[in-house]
Amino acid sequence: MTTANEAKEKMHKVVVHLQDQFASVRTGRAAPALVEKLKVDYYGSEVPLQQLAGFSVPEARVLVVAPYDKGAIKAIEKAIQSSDLGVNPSNDGAVIRLTFPELTTERRKELVKVVKKMAEDARVAVRNVRRSVRQDVEHKAKDGEISDDELTRLEKELEKLTHEVVAEIDTLVGHKEKELLEV
Repeated sequence: MTTANEAKEKMHKVVVHLQDQFASVRTGRAAPALVEKLKVDYYGSEVPLQQLAGFSVPEARVLVVAPYDKGAIKAIEKAIQSSDLGVNPSNDGAVIRLTFPELTTERRKELVKVVKKMAEDARVAVRNVRRSVRQDVEHKAKDGEISDDELTRLEKELEKLTHEVVAEIDTLVGHKEKELLEV
């Protein structure tokens, strides 16, 4: 039935979104994912940084942002400064260097809380998908489009899918937490 496939697809999108969010959480190592989604005011429109610059990581805690258009360097610098990354960009006129300081234990624990909140939001989104699809299926059963047996089977399938996706989210959180707390 297409409803189960729709639910699976929507739940998968929630997991992918969570992975993107996790990529933007700093772990003490430099990674392009930390800045590539930053919005830069480029000639009056908000543009993701990944469309304006290339990235390289010459050292573990240094990220180099090389703008394709040298005229955008000030706007990129401003966007990085106003973000919550907690790093000061250094600009040599051609590229922007970001040096990430070592994370303190206190900051690592704060980031774990942030990650857990993101995960809880993802779990809620998955449950919302389940509720929405369940209501859809129940309406179809009430209208006589599907039988009671089919309704029961779909509800069981939906429950199983929800548990699998929530378990996947829990695994992702565990990995990210371990990554954050490593010193």
